[in-house]
Amino acid sequence: MRFGLFSSAEAGGDAAGRRKRARIPQLHRIQHRSRSARLSQHFLVEHHFTGWSQVSATLQLLNWVAARTTTLRVGTAVMVLPWHNPVLLAEQAATLDVLSGGRLDLGVGKGYRYTEFKGFGIPIEEADARFEEALAILATAWTSPERFSYHGPFWKFDDIVVEPAPLQKPHPRFGWAPRAPVNPAGGHRGYNLMLDQYASPEALGQRIALFRSEVERRGRVFDPMNVVVARDLYVAKNRLDKEEALRRHRAAQQRTLTVSRTLIARADRISVL
Repeated sequence: MRFGLFSSAEAGGDAAGRRKRARIPQLHRIQHRSRSARLSQHFLVEHHFTGWSQVSATLQLLNWVAARTTTLRVGTAVMVLPWHNPVLLAEQAATLDVLSGGRLDLGVGKGYRYTEFKGFGIPIEEADARFEEALAILATAWTSPERFSYHGPFWKFDDIVVEPAPLQKPHPRFGWAPRAPVNPAGGHRGYNLMLDQYASPEALGQRIALFRSEVERRGRVFDPMNVVVARDLYVAKNRLDKEEALRRHRAAQQRTLTVSRTLIARADRISVL
């Protein structure tokens, strides 16, 4: 088992965008503590349009993190593929992989917040199809031995080559963050499994078992180190500090659910982690 960080800079603003100065400089102190604690990885989120100053330019910030460390792996948890031009994302991620010395793990997902899809003008009903297309283009962009063209339902590229090539071969490790219940597709694609901080231990066990069964059904050996699980952790000074921390935690969870509720009302077939 290895331990790492999963974080997001946040200023504590409201949905209208007031008090938006992000606390990104605090990440410098986090990096210092991660080195002293010998943590293996630092994952950052991607979110938009909340007014909370959450991390939005994820790869750009991870470049900053990687430049201040030498062994700490950097990762996304997750880049939401339906929002991104996959060729530009392939170039940016490969650049980070080269600059970091091959320390990038690219966690990818389909997204779940209706407000974010609405802000980008992308129908959330297209999330699955856009995700699959972007994932295929990323893999092709990083492994094609020559220039290639692609014409699909959402993206069209003619006679291109993605530069630079990633340092890791054939490409940076993919992390798969499926919605609940877990789709075993990541298992047969050979990707790592990334699980959220909200699910119960029982639910996590079920999802890992489903992923493992798919990996083994494909004739491969299941490696528990290919499973990433996020958990909230706070070390309280005393009982009052603990109660205040729990209050903040409940408020943060409720706030996240609030920006996702419209999604549930508009698209019942999509569940929230």
